[in-house]
Amino acid sequence: MKNSHKRSGRPDVMKVLADARPDELDPTRLVDPARQLEDLARIVAGATDGRAARLLTPVRRRSGFRPLGAAVLAAVAASVVAVSTLGWQEPGERPAAQPRSSAGTEGTVAGEDVRADAHFELLSAATKAEGSVVEGTYWQTITRSENVDVVGEKGQLFAVHTTSTVDWSVGVRPGTRSLMVSGLDSLTEPRTAADKARWRAAGSPGTVRAEVAKRSGTSMIGYTMGTGRPMVMRTSIDDKIYAVGPRNVTYKELRALPSTSGELRRYLEGLYAQDSGAETSTSGHSAWMLRQAADLITMPVKPGVRAAAYRVMADLPGVRVVGRVTDPLGRKGVGVEFPDTYRTPLGSTRQRLVVDPSTGAMLSEDVVLIRPSARAEEAGLDAGTTVNYAATTRMSWGERQITVPKNARS
Repeated sequence: MKNSHKRSGRPDVMKVLADARPDELDPTRLVDPARQLEDLARIVAGATDGRAARLLTPVRRRSGFRPLGAAVLAAVAASVVAVSTLGWQEPGERPAAQPRSSAGTEGTVAGEDVRADAHFELLSAATKAEGSVVEGTYWQTITRSENVDVVGEKGQLFAVHTTSTVDWSVGVRPGTRSLMVSGLDSLTEPRTAADKARWRAAGSPGTVRAEVAKRSGTSMIGYTMGTGRPMVMRTSIDDKIYAVGPRNVTYKELRALPSTSGELRRYLEGLYAQDSGAETSTSGHSAWMLRQAADLITMPVKPGVRAAAYRVMADLPGVRVVGRVTDPLGRKGVGVEFPDTYRTPLGSTRQRLVVDPSTGAMLSEDVVLIRPSARAEEAGLDAGTTVNYAATTRMSWGERQITVPKNARS
């Protein structure tokens, strides 16, 4: 029999389902292996747990997403929070049922359900994430980001974008400290040649203004054109190095997190109950759980915890796992979409994670324009434009603390 897995490049469905089975169904742990092995075979062969169907259910949630790669630590609260010039975001329309192939996905075989296939690939990412067991002194990530906005006056609008890099080094050993240098290679400039022409026609202003949404309406923010200075800050207080839900945690607590999907989900459910700011709707709950699981994948947790986080993500109601997509840096992966769209001054947007199923790495977190506002359309932003992204280019252990640029602000 030919090896169809090698021919198609897709993960073997039976193997992925077996790898993703709940721990309570592991044959090595069954009290009555002879009888329960038959049950396991029937479950794997039938795949009738309804998981894929639940992934496709469109539900609503409130705003409040947090871009993964744009996180900073608030010194007072010692909690990782997000910086996004999209500002406060109102919930958008209830998402309509999606076609089997959509913008941003790779070519699809006729009659094939991309979403179910992608779901298996997400579970494959969980398996790959179990590979590494090394530890070090500093957990270090490098994130490349871009933010697009519309500036100027009506009738003279144009788009600008700000690109920059964040270098984050989290010390996990006693006596080490955690440092984040943001704004490396920061540059704000017109987005396209047409935008540059409009900027020049407006007199090449050094500062431009854009709308930002707030709970009470909209206000204006300013962008300084040109290069910016990096900023350095400490991101730990005492031995607390990360925020998980409403709690600040130590490295020891991170390493003690449960490494099975069922136990990890129960742990996160407990934190959700403690989070007074969490949305209580079904979609709000799923978005909160997805956020926490995605954050854990980027933290120095044990490989089993990272794998369990992927399995939690794959089983959340309302979360869509779509077909092959390409992140803003040109890397191919599987898209994991948050439940709802969000209304912003640029229009209706959707938040998406991009995961590499071949390595188990979290590639990027993107905000994609679904339905542009009149303001965005005037500035040339079309549906499908990525208006904000944070792409991780490094996530690994290191033995030396990062170097702080001499011109960095603190």
